[in-house]
Amino acid sequence: MRWLLLVLITILGLFQYWFWLGEGGLLKQSALEKQVLEQRQENSVLQERNAALEARVRYLKDGLEGIEERARHDLGMIKEGETFYMSLEKDSAQ
Repeated sequence: MRWLLLVLITILGLFQYWFWLGEGGLLKQSALEKQVLEQRQENSVLQERNAALEARVRYLKDGLEGIEERARHDLGMIKEGETFYMSLEKDSAQ
């Protein structure tokens, strides 16, 4: 009778170990759910950034104003017939 009780307690202990700590156990499941939540949050941030970048690309591809703005700002280009004035400010501390 004692052997049977000892075997049943051992089996119950093994099942408890597998349930809590084993592969696919409750603790691993909880950790995986946390990782999924963090990944979803990161994905949301990245989707917003991608949407902003996509809108900017569309603006640059479709609008002549966007192309002109980039040419003026990044390349220092001016339109034909315009006059470019450069202002040099002196440091007042000298």
